[in-house]
Amino acid sequence: MTVTLIPPTDPASAPAVSRWRGSLRRRWALLRARSEAGMSTAEYAVGTVAACAFAAVLYRVVTGGSVVTALGHLVQRALETLS
Repeated sequence: MTVTLIPPTDPASAPAVSRWRGSLRRRWALLRARSEAGMSTAEYAVGTVAACAFAAVLYRVVTGGSVVTALGHLVQRALETLS
């Protein structure tokens, strides 16, 4: 059985349109019924890798010399203000 994606436009072919719509409904039902069990696992894996990469970049930025120096100066100024 061949399934066409465009319904017939001839008014005399109403039964063909009905069959076309029925076959389209069956195709959608089959697509919805397919299992997607592997999708969530793949999405979690990609999210975990992205989070680890972001954490690594953030760690390198925070432990870099300029950030540590800037934080040190900020703490010193705060302590000088309080004393």
